[in-house]
Amino acid sequence: MSISLRDQLLKAGLVNEKQAKQAGKEKQKQQRLAHKGQIELDDTQQRLAAEAKAEKVKRDQELNRQQQEKVEQKARAAQIKQLIEVSRLPKLNTEDYYNFVDDKKVKRLSVNTLMRNKLANGSLAIVQHQGGYEVIPREAALKIQERDPRRIVQLNILVESKTPEEDDPYAAYQIPDDLMW
Repeated sequence: MSISLRDQLLKAGLVNEKQAKQAGKEKQKQQRLAHKGQIELDDTQQRLAAEAKAEKVKRDQELNRQQQEKVEQKARAAQIKQLIEVSRLPKLNTEDYYNFVDDKKVKRLSVNTLMRNKLANGSLAIVQHQGGYEVIPREAALKIQERDPRRIVQLNILVESKTPEEDDPYAAYQIPDDLMW
C-alpha cells in the first residue's frame, strides 16, 4: 500500500506535524474560495498540460499520416510492378531497334516492324522497370500513369490508322514501307 506524500515527508523529517496541518488547511481554504468564485486558482499547470497533450496529439496525427503515405506508396509500387509484369511484351532479339529519349539520353530497344508501328501510333508504350525498359499496351500504361507518371518513358498520342481521303491529291503516292527516317 502506498503512503501519501504528506506522510512520506513527515516520516523523512522534512516537515513537522504542525506544518503539515497548516498546509492542508491552506489548501482547503483555497479550494473553498475558488468554489465560491472569490479567487481564481492558478491553472497554469493544467493549461500547460492541456497544451502539451494537444501538441502530442497533433504530432501523433502527423506521424500517422506519414506512415499511411508510406504504406500507400508501397501499395502503388506493388500495383505498378504487377501491371508491368502481367502486361509486358516479350523481349525480342532482332537487329531492328527503336530509339527513344530517357532523361536526355538516347536509348534503344529491340523491336520488330509491328511493334515499331504500334509504338509510333501510340498503341504501345515504354516504361521503366527494374533498371530496364519494358514495352506494354496503352491501357496498362494509362493505369501506370495514374499511379506514377515518372515511370512512363514514352507514350505517344493515340493515332488511328489513317485511310487516304478521297480528295487527297497525294493519295496515289504512298510512302514505301522500307523507308527509314
